[in-house]
Order: sequence, then structure tokens, then C-alpha cells
Amino acid sequence: MTSFEERPTVHAFRDDALGEYDAVGLAAAIRRGEVGAAEAARDAAERVRAVDARLRAVQVYADAAAPAAGAAPAGGTAGAFAGVPTFVKDNTDYQGLPTGHGSAAFTPRTARRHAPFARQFLSSGVTVLGKTRLPEFGFSPTTEYEGAEPVRNPWHTGHSAGGSSGGSAALVAAGAVPIAHANDGGGSIRIPAACCGLVGLKPTRGRVVRNAQSRQLPLDIVSDGIVSRSVRDSAAWLAAAETHWRDPKLPPLGLVEGPSDRPLRIGFLVDSPNGVKADATTRAAVTETAATLEGLGHRVEPVELAVDPRFTDDFLTYWGLLSFLIGATGRTFGPDFDRHRMDGLSRGLREEYLRHWRGTPGVLRRLKRTREAYAAAFRGLDLVLSPVLAHTTPEIGRLSPAVPYRELVERILAYVAFTPLNNVVGTPSVSVPAARATADGLPVGVMFSGRPGSERLLLEVAFALEADRPFRRIQDV
Repeated sequence: MTSFEERPTVHAFRDDALGEYDAVGLAAAIRRGEVGAAEAARDAAERVRAVDARLRAVQVYADAAAPAAGAAPAGGTAGAFAGVPTFVKDNTDYQGLPTGHGSAAFTPRTARRHAPFARQFLSSGVTVLGKTRLPEFGFSPTTEYEGAEPVRNPWHTGHSAGGSSGGSAALVAAGAVPIAHANDGGGSIRIPAACCGLVGLKPTRGRVVRNAQSRQLPLDIVSDGIVSRSVRDSAAWLAAAETHWRDPKLPPLGLVEGPSDRPLRIGFLVDSPNGVKADATTRAAVTETAATLEGLGHRVEPVELAVDPRFTDDFLTYWGLLSFLIGATGRTFGPDFDRHRMDGLSRGLREEYLRHWRGTPGVLRRLKRTREAYAAAFRGLDLVLSPVLAHTTPEIGRLSPAVPYRELVERILAYVAFTPLNNVVGTPSVSVPAARATADGLPVGVMFSGRPGSERLLLEVAFALEADRPFRRIQDV
């Protein structure tokens, strides 16, 4: 029996400057002068090092620069999260640190400037301690590698932490930092949030500043955000981001501080629009959440999402197009880029795309039309409740890029059956922990999706669920 099996749960909560604060609570303590920003950064770094030997969530540290990376002195006003320690995901340029994209295909180069989103993230006042690991180019729903240790789930280290923001989710769930940067191109905020018992809100396309790579995509499917342990952290972070920049095409959000008294009409589904059936534990989590919502005064009713039957194949083709483009333009990442050193999933996606590239215009056309089916499903509804994933969190190895490509893709499609729709349509969606856990104590997530710009409704419902049945805490396991 391995040490992971003997001691499957790991967390960093202790009696130090961070205590059991979430980000909002820690920032308030720093403003009151009860905790120093440098003290918070130091204790967070100690927490991270205490758990990362087992979690393998950190790509690179930035300890020397941490106290100057955005923290304000006690009583300062440099952002709503002034002094809160955090990490940036390693697919986003952060000045002075290398950007590796989780890939062994090139030698990462040090970024000379912050990416646009990194500047927005820093505007909230956070202290960046380093960068977190992700699977190669964010393609996988688990943070695993062919030639390196995987990122492990702090609730059970024999299981996946999700992907692609697995490193960020593992650190936040373990209590090493209160929040961390994540981004989502097919579920990469919501999947690790579901796996690790966190709140993961994918914003509406355009709600936060878009990076240069997103603007160049034929269909922008990526949104940046955070993973957090509390709904109020996700709400406060979005409000803080809006003070730095706001898309005038979207309704202003402001600070959402709790549930609304307004009764909502909520559709729910337990099987995915493309026909994948959720497992029993996941179905039960969604059904129980629907009953809770009814008890809170909302009307919940079954809904169908009639997407094009080719949606899954089209999204997979689009994934392949992205892998092909990375392989074709790889020298922008580094002069030694070698697409042959990309992992099995990336290579398989690229090779599959090359077999079907002539269909690209039709794929893009159909994917863009998906918003019509999505809008039709929302007629008369405020939100839709569904699983985040079709089955519970897999063990390490099941979704490894070392698994033969065809078998791996079949496993991924049977797992990631709900989240990509919001990326294609550009709509907001949030994963929150369900009351139910798996038989071995792993979290299960449920997902709410809305119309463009409906983050306020999503947060209000998440607040209501959190208040009615507080989320499980890893330190109580």
C-alpha cells in the first residue's frame, strides 16, 4: 500500500496568519491591521511548501518578489484583496516568471511583461507567490503528464484534482491560499472546482479582459477567473475585476453580497445534451440540489437542451484545430519548440484534426449556431441546473495522456459532457459543491448555467445553497 493510500487527505490549515480565513476575511483582517500582508505571504508560502510535496501543484515560486507583488500595508486601499496571497496559472504571462503551459515541448522563457488578464488580476491587490501547474496547453480535464508527477487531489491524493486549473484548485482546496487564478476553455475552472469541493465561476465571454491569444481564436472559448472556497470570494473578485475594466456591452455586475428573495424558475437535467448519462452519485447530487431549491421557494422543472447531434464531434475537432495551431506556431513559445515532444493527447488531437481539416468551416458554423439552441432552452427559465461532470472524480491514471489516444478520448467524452456548451456559447456557469459526497469522501459538484451577463443570478443562487447547507470543509475530514 502506498503512502497516498495510507494518508489520502492532506491540508494546510493551522493556527497562523491565514487561519481559516477566506480571501474576503483575510483582506479585511489586513485592512484592520490584525494581520500584516508580509506575514500573510510568509505563512501562505510555508503552507504551500508543507503540502506541495504531496500535491505537486506548484510550477514555479516567486517568493522573493511576493511582498511587492500587489500587497498594501495594513490599512491600505490598494484593491479589495490587498495582501491576499495567491498563485497565477502557468498559461498566463506574469512578468519575471517563465510561462510553460504545462508542456515539455519547449523550454519556457521568462515573461517580460504581464498579460492583460494578469494586470486585471493584480489590480485587486493580491500577492502572487508563484504559478500553478496545468496539463499541456490546458487540453485535459486532469492535471497529469507522461513524464512527471501528477497534481493530486487534497481530499484523496489517489484521485485527480481536475483540469486544466488543477494546480490552482489543489492549493485552494488544501487551504494553502484562499483563492487562485484559473481559466476555462472547456470546463477548466468548473471541473477542478467540482473535483476539489470549490466554487468555480466561468464568467460570460468578455466579462473580464481577454488575452491576446483569445482574441486570435476563430471562436473564443476561454474565460479567466478564480477558484475559491466561498461564494463571497468569487463574488468579491468579480466585483474587484470590474473596477479595473468592464465590457460596456455587458450589464454592470457590482458586488453581489448574498441570496435574493426573488423566486426563480430553474430548469434541470441529469443527462447531457449529447446523450451521456450521469452516474448514480452525480444524478443523486443534482436531484437533491433541485429539492433544496424547491424548498427555498424556487420552481424547478425538467428541461431539454436540443443541441446539434454533431456538437461533441465538432467541439473535439475544434480542440484538434487548437492543437494543430499550437504545433504550427510553436516557435512563438520558444525557439526549441518541438511538436513531436507534445504529449499523447495533444498529438492525438492534432493528428485527428489533420484527417478532418476540410470540414473546419462547417464545424465553426455549427458551433456558432449553438447559441440559438441554448437560447431556446432558456425561454421562460432563469437558470439551468445540471451536473458539472458525468461521473465522479477519477483515480490518477485513468485520464493520463499516456493512455492510448482513442481510448483516452472516449473516456474524456464520457466524463466532460456538460461544461463545453457554455464555452462555445460564451455564457456564464458556476460549479458549487453538492451536499452529497462520494463513498470515499470526494466532493461532487453541481452546475448552474445562465444567459449572457447573468452572473448576479448565478451568485445569488450559490449564496442561497451555501447558506442552507454550508460546504464541507477538508479540515473536518
